[in-house]
Amino acid sequence: MPVYIYRAATKGGQIITNRVEETSKHSLVSKLKKNGYIPISVVQGIQRRQKTVNRKRNAKNMDKRIEEIIEGDNILKKGKSMSFVKRANMLLARTTPIKTRDIIVFTQNFYLLKKANFNNIHALSTIIDSTENLMLRGILEDILAGVEAGETMYSTMEYYSNIFPYIYINIIKVGELSGSLTNSLEQAVKYLEESQRLNKKVKGILVPNIIQFVVLLVMLFAGTAIAIPAIQNVFDTLGTEEELPAITLWFSGVVDNIMTYWYIPVFIIAGIAAGIFLYIRTPVGKYNFHYFKYTCPIFGKLIYALDFSRLMKAVLLNVRNGTRIQDALEVSKNVVKNYVMLSMVEAAINNIIVGQSWIEPFEKSGLSSPMTTEMLKIGMQTDLTEMMEKLVEYMEIDIDNIMKKIMAVLPQVVYAIVGVLLIFFVIVVLVPCIQVYMGSFLFSAYGV
Repeated sequence: MPVYIYRAATKGGQIITNRVEETSKHSLVSKLKKNGYIPISVVQGIQRRQKTVNRKRNAKNMDKRIEEIIEGDNILKKGKSMSFVKRANMLLARTTPIKTRDIIVFTQNFYLLKKANFNNIHALSTIIDSTENLMLRGILEDILAGVEAGETMYSTMEYYSNIFPYIYINIIKVGELSGSLTNSLEQAVKYLEESQRLNKKVKGILVPNIIQFVVLLVMLFAGTAIAIPAIQNVFDTLGTEEELPAITLWFSGVVDNIMTYWYIPVFIIAGIAAGIFLYIRTPVGKYNFHYFKYTCPIFGKLIYALDFSRLMKAVLLNVRNGTRIQDALEVSKNVVKNYVMLSMVEAAINNIIVGQSWIEPFEKSGLSSPMTTEMLKIGMQTDLTEMMEKLVEYMEIDIDNIMKKIMAVLPQVVYAIVGVLLIFFVIVVLVPCIQVYMGSFLFSAYGV
């Protein structure tokens, strides 16, 4: 009897994994659903594969390969004096990181060559010759070696998950398995450019304000720890009846306690961080954390829209090539990594098996907008490919609108937090300093 390994979600969101014997995949899926589980994946036999990060499979050694590239590019010349040049170039090659822009340029070039009907081997060979980053060139040569040996590109890319993003690899995977690599490359370029553009916008807003927040926080604690005791000492020495503001005295006491018993808040913060980290690593915690990503304020709606859009684009690539919707969902589900989305996709596949609507899990989740689910329903009744093309266009517009809203709201939130801290700093530290500067406490000190 065949052995199957399944992963399924309970009604409470817990993810379970088990290895069982069953007559068929369909029979196992039916039993899981009957027992109240939502299957996430069901595979026959042992499908686990050990992944090695940053370890080459088809090339000998990265340092040796870089040395061969340098020599092949005529960087080195004959003579003993050139050994320093070799060492310098080797050091530069190893320390020059592969940036997102390098991956974008490679993908754009590959897309243009594929669009010009180059095969994968010819396209990769052409790009390798013009790649300036030696580390990336070595990785591309490894991918080329795999393709020449009859392997897929994405299978070699998986060995460089620290270079190629997870979603990027799976976009390429969908393109290779569906026979639409050119379209997948175009989608991958858009994904990388959109991610880079969004990161720049968010950093442009957050970084300056975070710096301001940190500076104000340091000034607040430093001013409270240094200036306030000095002012209080002046008051006590002169014998004035005036007192510092109550909030200043309270915060000064808090700072003193923190400085005296600093290990207590450190242990509390470390304990909370460790507890959250360990909880997220559990199946239930990871599921709940992924659900929080979709429902969190400000960014939640955008994260879900991006994942749903990638999924629909991947499904569309397969449907265009005549793939059944069930197989299209099976192939495309890996373009997202979120457990909640994976659970919905598996529920959709199971619904198809039992003759129900595959759109229902997305609709019942409450995360998809009524517009998107309604478009899919109409597509199932008319032309699914045409309607999904319109859905993808609609999702791109919707994502752009969500981003504009975030860019409008985010500065206000950040400015509000910084503003509150600034007001607190003025009340706690600056008001007592102004009080000393004005010298009004002297009248009380001399009985005037």
